[in-house]
Amino acid sequence: MPTPTKGPRLGGGAAHERLMLANLSAALFEHKRITTTVTKAKRLKPYAERLVTFAKRGDLASRRRVLGLISNKGIVHELFTDIAQAVENRDGGYTRITKIGNRKGDNAPMAVIELVLEPVSPKQAVVAEATSAAKRDADKKEAAAAPAAEADVAETEAPATEDAPAAEAAPADEAPAEAKDAK
Repeated sequence: MPTPTKGPRLGGGAAHERLMLANLSAALFEHKRITTTVTKAKRLKPYAERLVTFAKRGDLASRRRVLGLISNKGIVHELFTDIAQAVENRDGGYTRITKIGNRKGDNAPMAVIELVLEPVSPKQAVVAEATSAAKRDADKKEAAAAPAAEADVAETEAPATEDAPAAEAAPADEAPAEAKDAK
């Protein structure tokens, strides 16, 4: 038997490992979190995430591929409707492994593997909202600056044509003060 690429097999041959991973993933999709050994959890993570990716596609071919691995139609339906909808904005990382210590009987390291169904990140939503608010403020400032620029152009042209002697007669200190008040 050829050596697998991701470590030794989980307690037997390749067929037994495929069935074990299929059963673990079915239990994970049904209960949303399961407790198992760290080794099984690490082997289950890419397997389950691949099935969730198929579910996110949502087409008939993907559903048939998943049904070929998980025989329970109810679990597959839940995967394609509930779980895929909950993780549609997430780009990978659908599962989380948390180590919980050793098992009492044989001292095997245990872990909880669970589906990550929370929204992507509230912080990213806040950042996106702040970015859009900054853009709106910049647009408002541009809109306010455009009429002010037109008014400045009109003010500079008006004294040059009509009030040229009055502008020369005014003291130098008053002219900048009037310009500051206008802005």
